[in-house]
Amino acid sequence: MSGDVSMLSDDDVPLGLKPSASNGTQNGHVIQNGNGHAVSESSMSEDDMPLSQTTRTKSEPVTPDTRLLKRKKAVVSESSSEDDKPLALTPAKGKSAAVRMPGAVAATTTKSTTANGKRTPRASKAIIESEDDEDDDDVPLAKPKRAANGKGKVAAKGKGKPPKKKVKQESESERDVESEDDIPAPPPKKAPAKGKRKVKVESDADESSSEDDKPLKKKRATATKKAKAEASDNVKPKKRGAKKEEDSDAVSKKSKAKKEEEEAETYRWWEEQNANRDGSVKWETMEHNGVYFPPPYEPLPKHVKMKYNGQPVDLPPEAEEVAGFYGAMLETEHAKDATFNKNFFDDFLKILKKYPPKNGLKITKFELCDFRPMFEHFEAEKEKKKSMTAAEKKAAKAAKDALEAPYTHCFLDGRKEKVGNFRVEPPGLFRGRGDHPKKGALKLRVRPEDITINIGKDAPVPKPNVPGEWKEVVHDNTVTWLANWVENVNGNYKYVFLAAGSSIKGQSDWTKFEKARELKKYVDKIRLDYNDALKSKNMAERQRATAMYFIDKLALRAGNEKGEEEADTVGCCSLRCEHVTLEPPNKLVFDFLGKDSIRYYNEVAVDDQVYKNIRIFKNDKNDDDELFDRVNTGALNRHLASYMKGLTAKVFRTFNASLTFQELLDRGTPEKGTVQEKLNAYNHANRMVAILCNHQRAVPKTHEQSMGKMREKLRGLKYERMKLRHALFAADAKFKKNKKYKDPESDLDDDAIASHEDNLKAKEIEKAEKKFQKDNEKAAADGKEPQDESVLKEKIKEIEAEYKKLKKERGTEKHALKKERPTEKIEDAIEKLEERIKTFKLQMEDREAGKEVALGTSKINYLDPRITVSWCKEHGVPVEKLFSKTLMTKFPWAMEVDTDWRF
Repeated sequence: MSGDVSMLSDDDVPLGLKPSASNGTQNGHVIQNGNGHAVSESSMSEDDMPLSQTTRTKSEPVTPDTRLLKRKKAVVSESSSEDDKPLALTPAKGKSAAVRMPGAVAATTTKSTTANGKRTPRASKAIIESEDDEDDDDVPLAKPKRAANGKGKVAAKGKGKPPKKKVKQESESERDVESEDDIPAPPPKKAPAKGKRKVKVESDADESSSEDDKPLKKKRATATKKAKAEASDNVKPKKRGAKKEEDSDAVSKKSKAKKEEEEAETYRWWEEQNANRDGSVKWETMEHNGVYFPPPYEPLPKHVKMKYNGQPVDLPPEAEEVAGFYGAMLETEHAKDATFNKNFFDDFLKILKKYPPKNGLKITKFELCDFRPMFEHFEAEKEKKKSMTAAEKKAAKAAKDALEAPYTHCFLDGRKEKVGNFRVEPPGLFRGRGDHPKKGALKLRVRPEDITINIGKDAPVPKPNVPGEWKEVVHDNTVTWLANWVENVNGNYKYVFLAAGSSIKGQSDWTKFEKARELKKYVDKIRLDYNDALKSKNMAERQRATAMYFIDKLALRAGNEKGEEEADTVGCCSLRCEHVTLEPPNKLVFDFLGKDSIRYYNEVAVDDQVYKNIRIFKNDKNDDDELFDRVNTGALNRHLASYMKGLTAKVFRTFNASLTFQELLDRGTPEKGTVQEKLNAYNHANRMVAILCNHQRAVPKTHEQSMGKMREKLRGLKYERMKLRHALFAADAKFKKNKKYKDPESDLDDDAIASHEDNLKAKEIEKAEKKFQKDNEKAAADGKEPQDESVLKEKIKEIEAEYKKLKKERGTEKHALKKERPTEKIEDAIEKLEERIKTFKLQMEDREAGKEVALGTSKINYLDPRITVSWCKEHGVPVEKLFSKTLMTKFPWAMEVDTDWRF
């Protein structure tokens, strides 16, 4: 029997979360079922809340003939938070190609055509890549500040100085992180902890089911001080294995010392009353070594050349490097993309004009270019690296680390702090996200002359690790960046900041979540006001109120006006009429590309007045016209700030995500459940928030393979249980009548058993062969005679005999254990196996449910980490099962909250 055997049949019904009563709303969010009726979100099973509604398909590329009219400019264009600025590209009309994804409401399935017979919103090819496949180097750190005329030109502020505005670090996992330049407010005074803080780690053998955050593995506990003291007092001759124990103890001591050193280096700013400065000053002294430039290009071997029309092309190094960028990507999806190929070849021709081929060949047609010789060379180099020994890999890594070591840390106000993206991104081809019009464009090599560095006035000016001089050296202690430059593709500023775990970033995160908690005091008043304004006679007020309704209920990003050369992604304020379809009596269908070109598709029943307003706003407008033509993000955020200092649309998003998460955990966590059941409840709540915020991902390429392995492992556990049951029957026939043991494993028929035993036999023979080979290698190294082949043959013969015996047992419901055990021990073993099977099935269910949802983004950016830590302490779940090492480093200030802390 193959892997298509159902692993969840009959006795394998998935263990779901128990529903609880609710009034049908969640923090002001409209929670609906597939028919648009309000239901409690918590009462929905995973089947009721599908992660995606349709299959991902690819649309035809957008061409000038199929492109609609360019959209009209907004009446007012004002700059706002960079997090609210979506990318932009006008998609072509036609059938939408992206995946339906519910937002704040439960997923629903309806036709995508409009009720009035008008054509559906324009489709665009939404390439949704897995987080692991995305290139951080292609993520712009910040957009240049737009000029007052709204045309997107950079407003220069002094020689070489970037505009002082909110920017964000370049990291896929932190794409929604708050601005590094935000000045955090001081946290409440807390009594310093005595001694060094230690996180209590509870032992649990369960595997983590989250694919987004791999939890930290716990180390074996070292011997206690008392045991060590006794060992030192009673010195005895070393016994067999004593050396191993000494080595293990030495490693343990080294690991402990390293941990203590890391804890000693952690600046516990949250325990200091004056941890933050008021005004605009962020630091007093800052010293660092600049940024690390990638090594210069090394020409390819002489025999590796691209071909043009069948002839080898002798390229100078500058042109060869660019050709190599494309050659390395020859077998990727990018090389099959028409826009990518066109942009690359246009830039390649510019380079060839400056650095023409040495043998005089004229390159004019992309179709005649053959980059395969380069591709094959790069693949061969990859294989060489893979075949390196562990020692060679370790030496190469050590050499690389030694070169980068001076740039990994800086000294801020005398403290050693870790630098985040200290490496200057190497040249290459811009990939972008989704249908970015500039994908494939050449990213030029960044040189010292392009970079402005920021250091303290009295700090020595660092020297670049490549020839050249800095563009400018500034001493601005009102910002937190260490270096910046402008990349050539989109003209955006790139910044180098401190790492996520730094004191400045930690204070910024703390301030962000405290600001969201503060919104609880004002949210009722804000909701009352915008509900009243939905009927306002002033059209601008009515549009603003409707936009606020969407931002609050559907957790939409605010959005902003985009330039013509950016991907056509939109947010609430930049929605066009084509993005919202009316379906009587009160349903709206949203279909647009959101941040990172991820499609937002949602069908939601709204208040009658909201439905009426959208109908009015769309009246006498074309599909390309702005839906909210009298609202922009800047004006909306200023209005919100009139209620609460620092309130923006993004604060609403953080507030609703964290509050929803807290309430789902409080309502859905089983008090007496196992650790895995609690983990499933946690991941379920995390998924609901990810759906609310539209955090999608493509199904991982290895998902089916991974699930296949899990199914095989589950079959193995059931096989073990079956054999133990049969051993009980062989010992005493009365167990056959016991309700607990009489029912067979429903999905283990004769074919499945035969297949499993064949696999086990093959693995055991392979293991025996490897052991025989290893023993002989060791014997040869020790100068001893190797074992004869007969030893291996005898071992294989024993294995085959064992499986012949198992074959004879099929259908007899009897099994003879290798070592006899009393029936009580066998019953205990069966009970433990049943618990393992139950836990493993929960892990499988959890992994399958989360295959299309990116849990990491909300966990990093929108969920207050104190919710997780408090929940873990209250329910006895190790934090390490939910927070990766990166998150533990990022949120040290959250680790000391009490069990009764609530958002």
